[in-house]
Amino acid sequence: MEGKDRSAWAYRHASELVAELRGEGFCIGGACYPEVHPESINQKDDIKYLKEKVDAGCEFLTTQMFFDNNLLYNFLYKIREAGITVPVVAGIMPITNAKQVERAIKLSGSFMPQRFKSIVDKFGSDPAAMKQAGIAYATDQIIDLFANNVTNVHVYSMNKPDVAFKVQENLSDILGK
Repeated sequence: MEGKDRSAWAYRHASELVAELRGEGFCIGGACYPEVHPESINQKDDIKYLKEKVDAGCEFLTTQMFFDNNLLYNFLYKIREAGITVPVVAGIMPITNAKQVERAIKLSGSFMPQRFKSIVDKFGSDPAAMKQAGIAYATDQIIDLFANNVTNVHVYSMNKPDVAFKVQENLSDILGK
């Protein structure tokens, strides 16, 4: 790509960028949204555009954070039915303080299950308890994913290595480490 004039590049969709980069030999990963991209009208159209991105050269997908695994399982079924067969990495974000909940919803539009809301209601005012409960919730999500053969997981640790370490520690026997 060295020496190429990029000033004229204008991409309306990720699939256009993927096609350009794929032609240069890059391994391309793309984002996907189990709960529908915020700019999409509906999930059917969202999956149609996701397929275009994969067909343009995406070799794997990473999901936006989600807090209800059933949303992911339904999404995986729908994308496989649509012919999207690349690996999907599940994005899990441990919510370790109550203020993160509002930011996470605003950022991703994620559905917060009642089970998670109850944890925030009970432990949100106690920072240490909320951190522990958030890590436990994320750990439980990952255990459920692994039990259902979803073994590609990305932990959105938000520059908190202690949180990622604790999740990994909680999964040590499951991961075999």
